[in-house]
Amino acid sequence: MNLSRAARAPWARLALLVLILAGAAASLLCWDPRQVATAVPGAWRAPAFVALFAFGTLAFLPKPALNVAAGVLFGARWGVPLAVLGTTAGAVLAFGLGRGLGQRALRPLLRGRALLALDRGLTEHGFRSVLLLRLVPGVPFQAVNLGAALSGVRVRPYLAATVLGVLPGTAAYVVAGACAGSPTSPAFLVSGAVIVGLGVLSLAGAWRARRRAAPTGPMAPTAQAGHGHIPPATRRIAPEV
Repeated sequence: MNLSRAARAPWARLALLVLILAGAAASLLCWDPRQVATAVPGAWRAPAFVALFAFGTLAFLPKPALNVAAGVLFGARWGVPLAVLGTTAGAVLAFGLGRGLGQRALRPLLRGRALLALDRGLTEHGFRSVLLLRLVPGVPFQAVNLGAALSGVRVRPYLAATVLGVLPGTAAYVVAGACAGSPTSPAFLVSGAVIVGLGVLSLAGAWRARRRAAPTGPMAPTAQAGHGHIPPATRRIAPEV
């Protein structure tokens, strides 16, 4: 009875989640998803690729590489919907594991103004928050999956926002993979320009975040802590959960 109760404890479930994610990532040392996808015959290749795509995202494989593989194997016409379907399946799989095994253990540990604000945004404005996180370049795909799972966002808004949010970037990488044999074609050039643009936006976002996090100079809050003065920027109350 005690063993059964221990197995249902939040920290035991969290340990199982860590083992699942680590095992999925470690399994890639034993087999190559590309070889498996090409070895599957005929009509089974598309559903097998979707399953491999979903498992690949769970195993922390770079999603752009999976999108390019979809374009190489299936072309742009079928590669885009298959990649979006695989991405969505992987997002739902990670969301289900994170919510079922990690939420009860990790949610009480949310501390800090930024984490609490993110949790409130995901809980109260699930569709909009997830959509923005999917659209912003550079935000790790698996981090959004697990972060949403720990919050109070519902499944339907999460699913709809994921499908819409991953579509632009997924299409760009799939088309690039499909047209890799003709690098001077308009489709390849346009997809390449979109990818470069996404990279620039990602770097710009990281640079802006770093500037916001940096101290502003001698008038920083710590410099005046001894005078009992609280600058207006810090005179805020942490949001309630």
